[in-house]
Amino acid sequence: MPAPSNMEARSRLLLLGLDGLPLSLARDLAPELPNLARIVAKAGTVEAELPELSPVNWTSLATGQGPEVHGVFGFSRLQAESFDLSIVCAEDVACPTIFDHLGKHGLISRVINLPNTYPARPLRGMLVSGFVAEQWEQSVYPPFLAHALPEYQLEADTIRGADDPAFLLQELHNTLRSRRQAVERLWPDLDWDVFVVVLTETDRLFHFLYPAMTDSSHPWHAPCRSFLQEWDRLIGRILGLWDALPGPKRLMVMADHGFTTLRTEVDVNAWLRHNGFLRLSTPAKDEWDATAIAPESAAFALDPGRVYLHTRERFPSGILSPNEAKQLLPQLKQGLEALTFNGERVMERVFTKEELYRGPQQYRAPDLVCLAREGFDLKAKFDREQIFGTFGRTGAHTAHGAIFYDSHGWSPERMRHIGQEVLRHFNISESIGSPTDVGSLFPTNGAAGLILA
Repeated sequence: MPAPSNMEARSRLLLLGLDGLPLSLARDLAPELPNLARIVAKAGTVEAELPELSPVNWTSLATGQGPEVHGVFGFSRLQAESFDLSIVCAEDVACPTIFDHLGKHGLISRVINLPNTYPARPLRGMLVSGFVAEQWEQSVYPPFLAHALPEYQLEADTIRGADDPAFLLQELHNTLRSRRQAVERLWPDLDWDVFVVVLTETDRLFHFLYPAMTDSSHPWHAPCRSFLQEWDRLIGRILGLWDALPGPKRLMVMADHGFTTLRTEVDVNAWLRHNGFLRLSTPAKDEWDATAIAPESAAFALDPGRVYLHTRERFPSGILSPNEAKQLLPQLKQGLEALTFNGERVMERVFTKEELYRGPQQYRAPDLVCLAREGFDLKAKFDREQIFGTFGRTGAHTAHGAIFYDSHGWSPERMRHIGQEVLRHFNISESIGSPTDVGSLFPTNGAAGLILA
């Protein structure tokens, strides 16, 4: 459908997310994937926000702020009184999104599969939520999209797929077709200013079949390459639509983190237990059972390597005084930084929250954030005894090397800067300020009923 004449001079911005794609792997794949090759030719990299997880980083892009402002520090959130653990969602985002700011200025956004946008909430435009979306009817805005995309599959079943590569690949083919269906439905009338589509299939594929990407002798090499060719064709379709847009226009392509081959998982809670800092009052029912934490524990961790001191100030059951916490913190930091696997240091660095986060949500931040060296995948389960081990995954996130491309030649430092640049592109500057400026618009409620997201 041709664009109406009054839209021809409309400036449009396309954000294409390629979840988990490192530039190094993209360069290796480019000779066989012509549409990816077009991006790689002039691509650079962007650093991930820490922890280097999808909800943290895509939320940073979606808000133009870091975790100290948007309040999302991982996949899980903990209720400080009950120690109930649940999955973060859009309701945990503590500041406006760039789509809120765009909408206030009369600009229209259309967003497909952006993680941590569930449940879908009203915006000036259209939204199909991404991971972790659950109920289809709550995953779209406006509601009519639930009927306009009747065969849309929100997410691949990676639980079954972890042990069944053929099933995993079929699921990824299904979700990729769903992303295409959404693009074909939301793009054509061109009544939008910002279009966002995130292809999360690469992240799922790399977690379970990363060695198959480059090892031609791997039994799943050919099926994985076949899937990536379909993925590349969708990239080509999206780039073709962008090519056909009247100007002015701009394209940004980004990943939220990098990826590498997994050497071993490293369970931080197991390390805390082995060293006497974490105790369980009862055996954990499953890996997420934080209610098993005993009151006498001095510290515990949440995925991936977020360490919390069990302080009286933060937790009703806490045992540490401010002075005791001050003395314990460097001990934990030094111990974790000294952790080795087969004689090799595991951690690139262990940060205190003051080193990483300075903003209105700092009070919810972990006391320590561990950044692992390449190939080490940090975990924080409550039912594991061993610090090291592998459990079906073959790929691990990295904070470095995520692909980034901008048709205007701009280069970001971290994911939050991409969101800020979107607003600058449309000359929206009043919402781009210091964390304190944004925090003043969304004051915190103190520690009562504290949820650690």
